[in-house]
Formats: sequence, structure tokens, C-alpha cells
Amino acid sequence: MTNTGQPGRWLILVIKLPTEPSRHRVAVWRELRKIGALSLGQGIWAVPEVPVFADGVQRALDLTDSAGGQGTTLRASGRSAEDAARFQEMFTAARSADWAEFLADCGKFEDEIAKEIRIAKFTLAELEEEEQSLERLRRWHRDLTARDVFGAPEAARAGTRLKRCAAACEDYAERVFAALHACGQDPS
Repeated sequence: MTNTGQPGRWLILVIKLPTEPSRHRVAVWRELRKIGALSLGQGIWAVPEVPVFADGVQRALDLTDSAGGQGTTLRASGRSAEDAARFQEMFTAARSADWAEFLADCGKFEDEIAKEIRIAKFTLAELEEEEQSLERLRRWHRDLTARDVFGAPEAARAGTRLKRCAAACEDYAERVFAALHACGQDPS
């Protein structure tokens, strides 16, 4: 486990919200998805009881309260080692899915850079757009790393892939500055 807390301990959130307006349900759902909570059924969510989840859990409870709903948090652990392992496997499988999506976006980023090089689109505006995309990938990687408390197997590959994306962006930046310099433009 990469965060301190009691291994095998979980927080179970039971969320009850009015059916209307639906924006409140969506806001709570988004917050819980953002922190990587497991949906166990309608209005029932679980996260490992480690500090990295505390703020997100509190935000979800605050959103529930401000919407006129009820939020209850329970501490839980499996009745057996198999139950605890099953929960950890479910949580890790969810993180694996997150990492797979991240890796797919890295592929899209690399494809976009390759396309810009192929068509020789070496503009500062395009470079800025690609740098913003890389920064979004970096933030996403940080967020996923923080909530991947059990270490999904895809995490190491994702770190390597992010470095490749950064190198591709750096290569593209050098090409942009070389092209601007060749045209007599001052890139600064």
C-alpha cells in the first residue's frame, strides 16, 4: 500500500439524495468517481480507509448535505481474508481500467504529435495546445497514482508512457523553434 492507513479497512458511504433535481445526484456521483470510489450498488460506495481519500469523501458528503440528502459513512473490513482480498481486487480492477484509459489517451497524444510532424504544422499555437495536453496527462497521472493505493500492474507502464509523451512533445517543440528560426521569426 502506498498510503498510510489500516490495510483491509474500508469506508462505506451510503448516500441518499432526492430524485430531483438530478444535478445533485450527478455532482455527488462525479465527486465519488473522481476519487476512485467503488460503486457497490445504488447509493453505496466504498474507498480504502487511507488519508488520500478523506477530502474527496468529505466533499461528497458536503454535496449530499447541501442537496438535502443524507450521507452515512461506515467503517468496514471483510469477515474473512477472502472477502478483504475480493474488495482489494475489485478496487485494483477499477484502477486498471483507469490506467488503460490513461494509456489510450497517451497513444492519442503521441498520434497527434506524429500527425503534426508529418504535415509540418510547426506553429507556436499548436505547440501550446500540445503542451496543455501533456500537462493534462501529467495531472491525470498524478491523480491516478494517488488513488492507486494497491498498485495496479499498469501503473509502471503508464509512467514510462508518460515519459515517452514528454519526450515526443520536447522533440516537437524543438522542431517548432527550428522552423520558426528558419523562417526568420523570433519564437520568444
